[in-house]
Amino acid sequence: MATAAVRLPSLDGLRAFEAAARLGTFEKAADELAITASAVGKRIGALEELLGLALFQRGAKTLALSAGGKEYLAQVRGALDLLSAVPLHQRPAQRRVRLRVSAPPTFARQILVPALPSFSALHPDIELEVVLSVPYLDLAAAAADVDIRHGPVDAMLPGAVLLHDHLLPLVSPALLAGETSPPREPADLAHLPLLRTPVEPWLPWLRAQGLDWPEPDQGPRLVDLGLTLEAARCGQGVALARPSLARQALRAGELVPALGPGQTPMIAAPSAYHLLQVADEPAAAGFAAWLREACAQAASEGLALVSGST
Repeated sequence: MATAAVRLPSLDGLRAFEAAARLGTFEKAADELAITASAVGKRIGALEELLGLALFQRGAKTLALSAGGKEYLAQVRGALDLLSAVPLHQRPAQRRVRLRVSAPPTFARQILVPALPSFSALHPDIELEVVLSVPYLDLAAAAADVDIRHGPVDAMLPGAVLLHDHLLPLVSPALLAGETSPPREPADLAHLPLLRTPVEPWLPWLRAQGLDWPEPDQGPRLVDLGLTLEAARCGQGVALARPSLARQALRAGELVPALGPGQTPMIAAPSAYHLLQVADEPAAAGFAAWLREACAQAASEGLALVSGST
């Protein structure tokens, strides 16, 4: 058959027609196809225009097929059934919702990724793509459905803070073992190297302890919270850290509170991780709700580890 002699309707138009005929209303067809009732009507209208045939009776109180519509439905239903039976058209991946999540590196590694199995178990139909941003350098990842950022608490939008975190000095037991007198008071940290990062400055904690020391200016300047934790774990110095991010090292005994569990002063972190953006769709909203619970659990577990209550 010559191609020019064939008038092929759109597959979307055929599906809208079949669904409306089977379900009896444009609204029900719209729910099944995840489009609006108006879109169903437009697709059927375009199909009728192509065929030169009214598929439904106009003016009827209920949606009813015309004589031509009944005949056409019998013809196209078989074709749609054949297409639906093709194995490649039934791949589960085609029914998954894809969700891109952007997060700072340390948050992604220490809080988000360890908790992902619980999200996947709850939402097997959502395929997550996790990409990294660089908060201090203000390098955002590509456009994301959910965007997690690190910044000052007082600059957050209402309800955007993911977890209310704390800061305290953490150190490797190996570094403490080399000290003739382990630190017992905040001022005793003067004998230990303080790891420095512009992401988490020491001054708020020092001032809260009544220490007028300047911000540390010796040693590498680590522009990432994860690098600071790793340097502390390797015995290079004391890290001013968040228990929620240090849980793995605390559980393994690779990091401990510098003045002892339950004895090391903490302050509320002046900065926080927060949701900068959540796409206006159910999958993104569901992920954001799950993430808030995961963050609350991480904060609670971290505090228990540094208090010695675990």
